[in-house]
Amino acid sequence: MNNSVRSTARLVGAGLRALLVLTIVCGVIYPLVVTGIAQAAFHDEANGSEVTSDGEVVGSELIGQSFDLDKKDKDGNPLPDPKWFQPRPSAAGTNAVNTQYSIVVSGASNLAADSKVLLQSVKDRRKQVAEFNGVPQGEVPVDAITASASGIDPHISPDYAELQVKRVAKENGLPVGTVEKLVEDHTDGRILGFMGEPRVNVLRLNVALKELLQK
Repeated sequence: MNNSVRSTARLVGAGLRALLVLTIVCGVIYPLVVTGIAQAAFHDEANGSEVTSDGEVVGSELIGQSFDLDKKDKDGNPLPDPKWFQPRPSAAGTNAVNTQYSIVVSGASNLAADSKVLLQSVKDRRKQVAEFNGVPQGEVPVDAITASASGIDPHISPDYAELQVKRVAKENGLPVGTVEKLVEDHTDGRILGFMGEPRVNVLRLNVALKELLQK
């Protein structure tokens, strides 16, 4: 009986020591080491890839957002601000032109390619994007009328950015060439030269536009 008690006590003691050691190593030392490496080597990424303007955080370069007026249409949807470059549609929104990005809502619409609802929404978006930018419907690129799989894509194609140049230049009283140069400077090429497609981060582009206007 005494041997059994002592054996049990040894096992309990060993278990408690193992728990203490593993708690310190896995719950304290390891997280501190990983956090330290992340902050030292990948500071921006570790802190959410924040984008700042005038010393304030205005968003993340990894998450899309809307640029709206303080007005709504007849259906209660926010109206896009013509002074700024607009992102692609989001499955989280309902307005054909405006994108109602929400961090708590991410994902595609899950509508099939032959869905009548999807086809009608694409037609509506094409018409409204064309009218909003003063261009023929045939010039509207695909990413201007289709949402991304995540619903929070922060990028648009260079074609969609170029489509918006004249409208943005007119609304802000800037030369078209100046705005075109701004888009060119904020167009990222393919990753490693061959992966993906050229893209424009809308938030960074609008921050640069704001800084240009302040000058």
